[in-house]
Amino acid sequence: MAIEHHLNLWRPLSFTERVVGAIDVGTNSIHMVVVQVQPNLPSFKIIATEKDMVRLGERCQRTGELTDVAMERAIATLRRCRELADGLHAEEVVGVATSAVREAPNGREFLERVKKEIGLEIDLIPGEEEARRIYLGVLSGLEFQEKPHIIIDIGGGSTELILGDGHEPRYLSSTKVGAVRLTEMFVQSDPISDRDYECLRSYVRGMLDWPTESLCAHLAPGETAQLVGTSGTIESLVMVHTCEKQGNCPTSLQGYALTLEDLQALIDRLRKLTFTQRCQILGMSERRAEIILAGAVILQEAMVLLGQSSLITCDRALREGIIVDWMLTHGLIEDRLRYQSSVRQRSTYSLGEKFHVNLSSSERVAGFALALFDQTQEILHSWTEAERELLWSAAILHNCGHYVSHSAHHKHSYYLVRHGGLLGYTDAEIEIIANLCRYHRKNTPKKKHENYRNLQGRQQRHIVDQLSAILRLAAALDRRQIGAINSLHCEWKAPERELILHLQAVNPQDQCDLELWSLNYKKEPFESVFSVKLKAVLDSPQRHSEMPVSTATVS
Repeated sequence: MAIEHHLNLWRPLSFTERVVGAIDVGTNSIHMVVVQVQPNLPSFKIIATEKDMVRLGERCQRTGELTDVAMERAIATLRRCRELADGLHAEEVVGVATSAVREAPNGREFLERVKKEIGLEIDLIPGEEEARRIYLGVLSGLEFQEKPHIIIDIGGGSTELILGDGHEPRYLSSTKVGAVRLTEMFVQSDPISDRDYECLRSYVRGMLDWPTESLCAHLAPGETAQLVGTSGTIESLVMVHTCEKQGNCPTSLQGYALTLEDLQALIDRLRKLTFTQRCQILGMSERRAEIILAGAVILQEAMVLLGQSSLITCDRALREGIIVDWMLTHGLIEDRLRYQSSVRQRSTYSLGEKFHVNLSSSERVAGFALALFDQTQEILHSWTEAERELLWSAAILHNCGHYVSHSAHHKHSYYLVRHGGLLGYTDAEIEIIANLCRYHRKNTPKKKHENYRNLQGRQQRHIVDQLSAILRLAAALDRRQIGAINSLHCEWKAPERELILHLQAVNPQDQCDLELWSLNYKKEPFESVFSVKLKAVLDSPQRHSEMPVSTATVS
């Protein structure tokens, strides 16, 4: 097992500096960085790193599950990561899991085991969210100067392609071609046979054809882009080339170049060597030698399809992107990457527009939902800002299923949201949002429903139970989708456990009969889950003006 561990000398923290750890649980390796965050710059300094090639992606061929041996290796490494972070007094350790855990049937069970045994919360993130955070990581270490750059990150199970110019990413994709995955699929002989090699190339070309074409479509006519390579596979290829060219190996590969011509020459050489011979190459580790050929072919075919003759390397990627994302969510970055601070909101609106959601109506529903959430907080529930934001996103997207069909549109909403590529959210958070959309009407959550069973544990099901009941009421308040209800105020009568919704109509002459009927029709799940009695009254403008006005917004 290859283990790399680095600890840099660091001075005592000033009162403004904070220590944070970031862990990337990948298919091939587990990477960790511990950083000093310097809010005044804003920037961060890496003070310690940990890397271990645990090969979590070596799954059972029959079931596709993570093997016990692979999970034990991963847990041992994660325990060292936790001890390192604790030793440096990290205030938080943020972990994400990618391709191998995403696809394994027992992936969530593995994450629960990590939480129970080590106390680490590892978030499962979708492929496009992985690509977004890789982009953030590269931006933290490479100046784009407003010019388009294509980033390629070749992992053990997937390859991410990103197009950006230092602002919002123009294109994000994640494709199931990775160095470990393809080695297991195609490298059956040592050295690889000509037939297997051609099959490998053809497969990679076919898998990358669509994402590379889509990426290039986001470039303006005549616009060119610089190719940037990240990840251990690309670093190893550049390291081998550089070591042999210079006669010694550099300590950092940041900014080093590799041409397509040099890569093709290296591949022609690697494919003729046995595993033992590859291990003897200067700059090549034993574990990397097992999978390097498949990774090199992925890079070669991507460069050809993208029309790129060379690339430069960047030594920052996903784990550093996790840190940047943490800084953004904690309000520590104001100027650079300002757009990223609202990525959840913008991604939600983008998905709504994609599926032709009536955004005016959805925003009214979201306003009602947040008003109900805020005015019943610490009375009927104790959910926080995190759950509030999930409710907001679900309220905006709850009707997106109409894009497929009016009939059973709530079920269509679940699938569109679940697989629509929301950015800024973890996989578990997207599952919650999708379930909230699923239960905004018709049946209430039931254990027999597959989507409800996909939720991770009792707490997430409790979130869906309660917030979907709130969303039902909010949707009822805009039943005609004309904005008939202007505002609401909640009156709580504790002894009777009665909640009275005081509503005000936009038009004093409008009795809002359909909204009141819909509210009464949909109130039973709310009454049941919160153990209350709900009553709605349409107040006169004069009475309503005497009550405090709710101005709920999403932060």
